[in-house]
Amino acid sequence: MARDNANNPFSDDLGAISHRRKALRLSSTNHRWTEEVFLSQTDNNETISHNFSNTRGYIFSQICLAALLLLLARLIWLQLYRGDYYYNLAEGNRLRLERLEAKRGIIYDSQRQPLVQNVANFLVYVTPSNLPSKPVDRQAVLARLAAVLGEEVSVKLESDLATIQPRSLDFYQPIFVSDNLTYDQAVQLTVQAHQLPGVVLTNRNKRQYLPISSFLGTSSQPFDSDSLSLIIGYIGKINEQELSKNKADNYLPIDYIGKVGLEAYYEKDLRGLSGSKQIEVDAVGNEKKKIAQQNPLDGRHLVLNIDSRLQAKLEEIVRQHLDRVNSRKAVAIALDPNNGAILAMVNQPSFDNNDFANGIDQATYQKLINDPAKPMFNRAVSGEYPSGSTVKIVMAAAALQEKVITATTGFMSTGGLRISRWFFPDWKSGGHGWTDVSKAIAESVNTFFYYIGGGYEQFNGLGLEKIVKYLQLFGLGKTTGIDLAGEASGFIPTAAWKQEKTGEPWYIGDTYHLAIGQGYLLVTPLQVANYTMAFANGGRIYQPRLVKEILNSDESVYQTMVPKTMSQDIVNPDNLQTVRQAMRQTVLTGSARSLQSLPVPVAGKTGTAQFDSRKATHSWFTGFAPFNQPKIVLTILVEEGGESTDAAVPIAKDFWQWYFSSIDTPEGYSVK
Repeated sequence: MARDNANNPFSDDLGAISHRRKALRLSSTNHRWTEEVFLSQTDNNETISHNFSNTRGYIFSQICLAALLLLLARLIWLQLYRGDYYYNLAEGNRLRLERLEAKRGIIYDSQRQPLVQNVANFLVYVTPSNLPSKPVDRQAVLARLAAVLGEEVSVKLESDLATIQPRSLDFYQPIFVSDNLTYDQAVQLTVQAHQLPGVVLTNRNKRQYLPISSFLGTSSQPFDSDSLSLIIGYIGKINEQELSKNKADNYLPIDYIGKVGLEAYYEKDLRGLSGSKQIEVDAVGNEKKKIAQQNPLDGRHLVLNIDSRLQAKLEEIVRQHLDRVNSRKAVAIALDPNNGAILAMVNQPSFDNNDFANGIDQATYQKLINDPAKPMFNRAVSGEYPSGSTVKIVMAAAALQEKVITATTGFMSTGGLRISRWFFPDWKSGGHGWTDVSKAIAESVNTFFYYIGGGYEQFNGLGLEKIVKYLQLFGLGKTTGIDLAGEASGFIPTAAWKQEKTGEPWYIGDTYHLAIGQGYLLVTPLQVANYTMAFANGGRIYQPRLVKEILNSDESVYQTMVPKTMSQDIVNPDNLQTVRQAMRQTVLTGSARSLQSLPVPVAGKTGTAQFDSRKATHSWFTGFAPFNQPKIVLTILVEEGGESTDAAVPIAKDFWQWYFSSIDTPEGYSVK
């Protein structure tokens, strides 16, 4: 058995193997057998090695192949089926420059009472480049917006998007969607933000205009004051025309801009300078990281010359008297004759500028623009009217300066002048008797001004050319330069104009009409207040100003408005004093005798202007107070108010009575 095992090359008997190795070492002659044994052992080792490598290698190779196939399948799925998604996601993670809005400046009255404030306003806009590229996904976004903001908003947005070409400049510009969102709407959009790529909900300031009736105190009845609306104006969303006009100032389609009034005139000061923030955002526009930031520079503040106490009281008085004379339309201007500062400016009717700041509805807007009384029309600076007898103080000053008359020159008023078949009447039947310049102004005697304007028989008057010259010197026929847009220049007729316009020559009757403030002459209420200023302060006409100071955002003074003289020394002091004394006589013995009861002496000139024979006349008054130390020029116009003593003069009386009893008690005058 041992022999057989020794001869078996596949035997695992260790003893036999050891015996064979020993036999090999002892044998030196049997070389063939020895070689055969070694070969057999080698074959045995190779057979065992091959069996182990093939099994394990095959299994390992199959595992690797399966892994590669899985990886390849995953790559194919990501590329073919999810490629767009991950491309857009990668594209969405990028840098974006976001603008930081500056706070709009505040508008204060002369006592630093705020007339406006900034309040929160939720606004929605979209950026076309950030909307989903697939139509079905984009429609889903619009549908979600419609569910929150209303179907009409979605329809308009879809219409706007249809006009924008991909990769154009507008493709990257924001499109306004809606503003003045409710809190609930803002919350809904915030919750759905991850489903609204390209839609941005932001919080921007909007204007709230404050009422001024509260400044009157407890003695007056509260009322809805609106007379500052035409002065302050309002802001609104910028339109395409404004966007194009202000392209250099970096406005965006979602911006707001001053539309009218001081909001428009001082837009660049009030607006401020926007800042910017560079951020990294994800695919739906959410901020991931702030890269850099430049803070905005808030807008400057305006301090007005207008005193809210005066403005509110004057408005209240005007309204009361309009109701009494059954009229809706009037202007009242109070200015400081010593520097041209506008202390109050009332236009009636007016409107509530908060309606526009909050986004006016179509029904309210149509009601405003279709109102025959034109509540959105600034009569004080844009209305053009026949001056009536208020211009007679200018005519008298011109005649004195040109030595057509002296302070003692007089004419007999018998009820009017007749030239051939035409008759030019006085307002008083039978006339006023012997009349000099003082009586002519005090009683508004037409005959006297027919004489000094156009002449009569052997007496030579000023004539048309000199009348036009002095009207221009006193500021008529041109704008005053007030800091409001839309100011009218009025109109001074000439012979050449009439010939071109009507095909007729200039007649003596045209000069007569011009001399008493009728005919073709047109003035604005502000122009009348301006030339009255010259008689109050000794001959100087200042540019009227609404704004007194401009402040930086930190309340430091940026600019103080220095009074600007427009003209002076038009007539010499003696002639000016003659007219002033005549204006005082208007109160003492003339058409404004009801003003004698005021706490201080005042001076003025009444006027009644006919403009349509089928309607009541316009009622005028212009004057100043106190007489020796003028502080306020007051000009009143009541459209279709009738006689000046019925409408305009009572307004002046009530206002001055209140002012010199409640606000200012000049030294040297007793107050009742």
